[in-house]
Amino acid sequence: MRRLFPVPDLLVSGPGGTAPSVGDAAPGSGSTASAAAPADLTDREWTLDELADAYAYPAADDLAHTGRTGSSELSAPVWLRANMVSSMDGAAHHEGRSQPLSCAADMRIFGVLRGLADAVVVGAETVRQEGYRPARVREAFAARRAAAGQAPAPAIAVVTAGLGLDFTLPLFTEPLTPTLILTGAGAPAHRVAQARAAGAEVLFAGEGLGVDPARVPAVLAGRGYTRLLTEGGPKLLGQFAAAGVLDEMCLTLAPVVAVGDAPRIMSGPAVPVPERFALASVLEEAGFLFTRYRRS
Repeated sequence: MRRLFPVPDLLVSGPGGTAPSVGDAAPGSGSTASAAAPADLTDREWTLDELADAYAYPAADDLAHTGRTGSSELSAPVWLRANMVSSMDGAAHHEGRSQPLSCAADMRIFGVLRGLADAVVVGAETVRQEGYRPARVREAFAARRAAAGQAPAPAIAVVTAGLGLDFTLPLFTEPLTPTLILTGAGAPAHRVAQARAAGAEVLFAGEGLGVDPARVPAVLAGRGYTRLLTEGGPKLLGQFAAAGVLDEMCLTLAPVVAVGDAPRIMSGPAVPVPERFALASVLEEAGFLFTRYRRS
């Protein structure tokens, strides 16, 4: 793996020239040029600590630029990032699963993003298609999570209207951190009762049958989950983007062509005006591009 962007200032001076002072990186990049150093441009395996530093959530004091931070709806600053993979031709999955588009480095980053998050937000259909299980404890992140006041493993938060889920699965019966159900106040009462009986915590983020995506960050922040990660699927991610609550997009571009009729990484009605995101970083390995974009 090597860094393509931002390029440390130290490395862009001409041969024999005086290198500019280091310590300046792209805003929100999560690292400094001096920390990047020449080794970042060398194709090598990054350690989990290096990846965790590169993908670190913004500090609470750095969130003042977000429109939701400090609003009356929020009890604490919150950051919602997404992690998705796409083929070169825009497919979000192949035959219903994202694994055929992934690679070992992508899965390492997947694990790092989970290792940094308080909660992983995912749609019910993705839970069913991908066979979601509870997030596991990873020793590599134990000290980092403890220092940040986090539980040993992130909670999985499932967004669902009808609660059409199998509550006998390990996601509900074996989680280290109780699984969360995000639904609307009008959800079927008997299914809400079944979810709670299975050990899930049910949170209401909407007045009707389903969830209001704009309310999800505030509801989770109210329970102490402020470092949020969503893994889709495309419908849920599209809803978050359209609601204006998506702060960061971690997108892996796979060097493959899938064709077929798979959806894009986001689906749903068009937004009135396309929202601009700024490039924060790009890593590369074996042709895979691991990009991060932050809301401008």
